[in-house]
Amino acid sequence: MASPVSIVSIGSVSPLGSSPGEVWQSYLDERPYITMGAINVAVAQLSPRQADDVATLRNSDPNYRHLDNSVLYAILASRRALESAGWSDGAFGINIGSSRGATGLFEKHYSEFINTGTTGAHTSPATTLGNIASWVAQDVKSSGPDISHSITCSTALHAVLNGVAWLNSGMADKFLVGGSEAPLTPFTIAQMQGMKIYSNVNGEYPCRALDLDKRTNTMVLGEGAAMACLETGKSPNALAFIEGVGYATETLEHGASLSATAECLQRSMRMAMKDIDVSEIDVVVMHAPGTIKGDLSEYRAVQEVFGESLPLLTSNKWKLGHTFGASGLMSLELAVMMLRQNRFICTPFYQQQSGRDITKILVNSVGFGGNAVSILVSK
Repeated sequence: MASPVSIVSIGSVSPLGSSPGEVWQSYLDERPYITMGAINVAVAQLSPRQADDVATLRNSDPNYRHLDNSVLYAILASRRALESAGWSDGAFGINIGSSRGATGLFEKHYSEFINTGTTGAHTSPATTLGNIASWVAQDVKSSGPDISHSITCSTALHAVLNGVAWLNSGMADKFLVGGSEAPLTPFTIAQMQGMKIYSNVNGEYPCRALDLDKRTNTMVLGEGAAMACLETGKSPNALAFIEGVGYATETLEHGASLSATAECLQRSMRMAMKDIDVSEIDVVVMHAPGTIKGDLSEYRAVQEVFGESLPLLTSNKWKLGHTFGASGLMSLELAVMMLRQNRFICTPFYQQQSGRDITKILVNSVGFGGNAVSILVSK
């Protein structure tokens, strides 16, 4: 990287809560925030109080009544991040992505079309992927560029990459980056079930992310959004600093799975660390979606990169589910909190003792198509 980048705030909407204090307390709580959903499968959904916040936002403006939850989640998380950062003049860029976009609205409008042969005037603008960043820009009145994209499950960390690139290029001083996802719809869940990766595990832990001995796939979907405010250089108000970024794409062996040793993640981790010795990395927040092959492939990649200097390993998907395009920023939020609290949050299935200060954390994200992103953050 040409120069460090400061993370000056993070705002989120997730099953874990809607404020940094609430989210951190949820991480300290050893239970998962996963319940049985309306279609009798395990899901991680917003609390009733947060659902009320979404409903209040929807009813606050006639234009918002036609927006998908993925857009409304993004607006709420962005407002929280910007308020915490103290950005009020609109002089910043926006890059917010989503793996699936307006899934709920698309299913609704498509069903109407099948039944009636017609669609409403709001169907097209409300279901385009670009409306996430555009509506956030409208809501917060930003004057910079607003960009939306989808790079499957690594979308949010690709937004971080783009924000860092804009800042290091000198074309912007501030960037709001993140991801949003509202995937708890029948068709989306059916797609995951069709791939044989969705959890049918009953009991305390429906998702067993980073359980390297599991014999069945246990991915569970979650909903939410997370945004980070980035500034050039080392801000005195920074929560943490981005020291390195890495990215890679590997040759596909299968459209929905990684190679046995996740070569793309190996390359992205090495790029993010660059000249830093692997022994300096205290924690890796893994993508670890709860699938057999996904978790094992990433674990083998970490072993290849770190060898005998294996750091502490964790994942948050056992607790809040897989939020698809938002998941990378959810992982980054956990990393920043562990840095600031100097406390390691482990999984129930892969436990390690932390006897060291936490000063550098590597955050991984990987998506369909064999693409990976790694972000190195430090105190």
